[in-house]
Amino acid sequence: MITIDCRELGYQELNGKLRKNHREYRLTGCCGQRFIAAGMSGKHITIEGIPGNALGAYLNGASITVQANAQDAVGDTMNEGKIVVYGSIGDAAGYAMRGGQIFVRDNAGYRAGIHMKAYGDKTPALIIGGFAGSFLGEYQAGGTILVLGRNLSEQGKTHPIVGNFPGTGMHGGKMFLRGDCSRIRFPGQVTVRKSSPQELAEIRPLALEYGRLFGCDTEELLQAEFTTVLPDSKNPYRQMYVAN
Repeated sequence: MITIDCRELGYQELNGKLRKNHREYRLTGCCGQRFIAAGMSGKHITIEGIPGNALGAYLNGASITVQANAQDAVGDTMNEGKIVVYGSIGDAAGYAMRGGQIFVRDNAGYRAGIHMKAYGDKTPALIIGGFAGSFLGEYQAGGTILVLGRNLSEQGKTHPIVGNFPGTGMHGGKMFLRGDCSRIRFPGQVTVRKSSPQELAEIRPLALEYGRLFGCDTEELLQAEFTTVLPDSKNPYRQMYVAN
């Protein structure tokens, strides 16, 4: 494994080092460098510190592990690979991702999974261990979003598992939220119902992988009720923007 001290490196110089003929890297002293590992494949990268926006943008098969929080747009337009974050992430995680997996131990900001889509045989997955902000899965067109709702109490405040209007503009894919979610404000163009046994079997491998990565028992979580969110219209944009 090659160790790179990032403290004096900009993102272009850092990515230049990562593109050399080694497979495993450990980045130390990371502090806000953007676009780390953009477009890369065949690399295994461990990051100590907090990477900046667009970590793993256009990722094409590399694996990235972050030993802290990450900022906005993690996995922007990623095509393949795996990103694991041992903390929370900012806004717009998985923007337009069309393949690969993102696992977040804790929480996500606004608009996680926005424009997420499936492409060919690629089916992306975004797994959030805690809660997500408003507009989760906005304009989702494919793939799976799973929110496990662990540790929703924080500094004396209890968070809902997701903020307002999850699935706004959704026209493909599936979203799974632990709990009955009866108090969540969903937009009109989605169907919200209790997850079926078949759907629970569908998300089980993702939940178990989350547990393996972060050292927790997800079997107990899977015993809870889950809510499935699906698009309810073949033309959600017309429903949203045209009065008739």
